[in-house]
Amino acid sequence: MIATPQTLMSDTFLPVALCLFSALTVALANFVVKRGGDVLTARMVLSITSALCMAPVALFVPLPGPTLWSAIAVAIGAHWIYQFCMIRALHRGELSLVFPVMRGLAPMMTAIIAVFALNETPTPLGWFGLVLATAALFVFALPQGESLSQRKINRSALIWAVLTAVGVGLYSVTDAYGVRLAPVMLTFIVWLFMLDWIGTTAVTLWTRRGQLRVRVRSQLVAGIVGGVSSVLSYGSALWAFSMTSAATVTALRETSVVFGAILGALFLKESFGWTRMIAAGVLATGLLLLEVRL
Repeated sequence: MIATPQTLMSDTFLPVALCLFSALTVALANFVVKRGGDVLTARMVLSITSALCMAPVALFVPLPGPTLWSAIAVAIGAHWIYQFCMIRALHRGELSLVFPVMRGLAPMMTAIIAVFALNETPTPLGWFGLVLATAALFVFALPQGESLSQRKINRSALIWAVLTAVGVGLYSVTDAYGVRLAPVMLTFIVWLFMLDWIGTTAVTLWTRRGQLRVRVRSQLVAGIVGGVSSVLSYGSALWAFSMTSAATVTALRETSVVFGAILGALFLKESFGWTRMIAAGVLATGLLLLEVRL
């Protein structure tokens, strides 16, 4: 069968565009949450904002059936693991260190988990591309102008960043399964966001009791911007999950590290540097190899 322009749009361009848009918005969400200072409170506001954005849509989608409710419950658990590991990583380390590690390892984690959970196996070139892309993403963790031997490693932050990457792999696979299982894709997306806020809110209410109002007031803008960005980011990623493999979506989404570096350069006056420019080119090459089906 000869591929038509419409088929190529659906099979190639649209999922890639969705993943890149998701990468940009997830970088924005993490940037504003980290910049706000109190990551846990900002994350709670983010999660509640996301749920409120989705609440009107819930009136127009079918309720999940028993099987889909089970998939949603598993996905929510994976999201909570990711969120609490991420909060600890961001509290313990600089964004330029933990963000590239936790997002850079995620494609490899997703690919490994998807082999067993979804029976998705990349080609040999795809595996090589994943390794190449992951290595390039780690370059973004290196401070500009310093060598690895000169750098003081924050072990606690790195451990939590690695655990966050495992969480990304878990939720990517559970969400890919759920969005494919759902008769109506929006049903899974809406109810995932509608229930996702419970975990971070419960922990924030417990740990910030007595000072919650002051904390929320200072994190309100960051949380709302992050919440809207999060809905746009993960909604587009879940749409892409229905079109291509979980490993591909996660790998393309982790170009968020590049967008995060650009945001840092523009708004925090951090240096982008030649090292990161070269790493961005290596990253793009690795992601292209992931798409080769030979």
